[in-house]
Amino acid sequence: MTGKVFFAADTHFGDGAIIKYENRPFADTDEMDRVLTENWNRTVSMDDSVFLLGDFSAYPPEKSLEICRSLNGHKFLVIGNHDTLNERQYYEWGFEGVSRYPVIYEGFWILSHEPLYVNKNMPYANIFGHVHANPIYKTVSEQSFCVSIERIGYTPIEFEEIKRKIRE
Repeated sequence: MTGKVFFAADTHFGDGAIIKYENRPFADTDEMDRVLTENWNRTVSMDDSVFLLGDFSAYPPEKSLEICRSLNGHKFLVIGNHDTLNERQYYEWGFEGVSRYPVIYEGFWILSHEPLYVNKNMPYANIFGHVHANPIYKTVSEQSFCVSIERIGYTPIEFEEIKRKIRE
C-alpha cells in the first residue's frame, strides 16, 4: 500500500433512517451523502487506502457504484450486517479487497464490523464499527477503537491517529 491508511465504518449512504436512529446532523440523505463524500475526499488522496468496516450503502447497486467510484483512495470492505450483496458486486463497485470475515492487519490489528472480545492477555487490538454512538462502547481503549462515522467526525480517520489515541 502506498500513501496513508484510513478507517471508517457505517457510512450508510442513502439510508434516511440512520439519520434519525443515530441523530446524525443532516436534514436528509442528499446532505448526508454530500458531506460524507466531501469529508472523505478532502481527507483521503487517490494514493491512500481506506478500510471501510461495514455498512457502506443502502442505495440500489447503480447508485452505490456511483458513490463508491466518487470516493478517493484504494478501498477495502469488511462486510457489515447491512452489506447484503455478494462479494463480486462490491469488487465491481471498486473495492479492491472484500471480506465477509474479520481481517488481521499488520499481524496485530483485527479489523471487523462488529466489536470483538479482546483482553489484555491477547496479542491483538480490534478496530471496529457497527455500534455507532452507543455509549455502552468506548471509542478508544487500550486494545480497541471504534471507527463508526459518528465517532470520528463523519470523516475517515488516519491509522496513525488511531494508534496515537490508543497509546494515550
